[in-house]
Amino acid sequence: MSPARWSQPISLIRLEGDDTRRFLHGQSSQAIELAPTGACLPTCLISPTGRMRALALVRLDQAGADLLVIAGDGAAVHQALDRVLFPADRVKLQPVQPATLVRWIGTPAAGNADDPNLLSPGVDLGAGASQPAWLQPSGAALPGWLEALPELTADAAERQRIRQGFPAEPGELNDSTNPFELGLAPWVSLNKGCYVGQETLAKLATYDGVKQQLRGWRTDRTGPAAADACAPGTTLTTAAGERAGVITSVLAGPDGLEGLALIRRGALEEAELLANGSNAGGPALAIHRPAGFVAPPVGAGGLS
Repeated sequence: MSPARWSQPISLIRLEGDDTRRFLHGQSSQAIELAPTGACLPTCLISPTGRMRALALVRLDQAGADLLVIAGDGAAVHQALDRVLFPADRVKLQPVQPATLVRWIGTPAAGNADDPNLLSPGVDLGAGASQPAWLQPSGAALPGWLEALPELTADAAERQRIRQGFPAEPGELNDSTNPFELGLAPWVSLNKGCYVGQETLAKLATYDGVKQQLRGWRTDRTGPAAADACAPGTTLTTAAGERAGVITSVLAGPDGLEGLALIRRGALEEAELLANGSNAGGPALAIHRPAGFVAPPVGAGGLS
């Protein structure tokens, strides 16, 4: 693909005060408390049972941190943080602010590498492994080197997301999935101690308990009938008729349909699955592992 960029609205939540890092450390999946000033860390905001609520980047500075909610409901995240913030906590939670996350492919970042708006969390954000992104505050202009890149269409940006396997709500990121199922192992620390959802994620790693994983799918079938047969929520089966998973995202293109699906553990080695079951006339889907998917950890202490 030629060099290009694409933009996504996100929510920025500012936290200030001496307890900011400790507070975020306990409310998210990443080791934040002892991280250095200037770090940008990827983290999951999850329920006590390890279910996904949001994906975020934490940008640390001397006065506090910016919590950048890049997938999920920023207002709901803010409300949840405010609910558990006690008067004794030396943290000031600011209102949600709109911002934009700009991703790009095909060209390295130029300009000032120390600019705090150049985010380098070290994970795949949908543009490739370790590719940085740009935080564009509301009302701010893009730097010239980034403005010069052409903007992808909405379909092209969605195709890039699907092929990298970056989860989005509501299909992949919802209250029925956990980080390891979505290929987000680098967003989770298993060694940092207690945090919301820690016990569940530790058990999943220790006992190899991940029951489904995110996969990509593709078919050369086109047209309304094929699209209906591959709509999100559609059940997938093996050739033997066994339930294998469910479609979570779909995108139509000139050469067919493609998307993402959550595939049951017993069907992960299947090269092909059937949409709508073997007797419903649905298309056969070629299954593959997305480029950005990271395998779930096996054994506690496997991550830092």
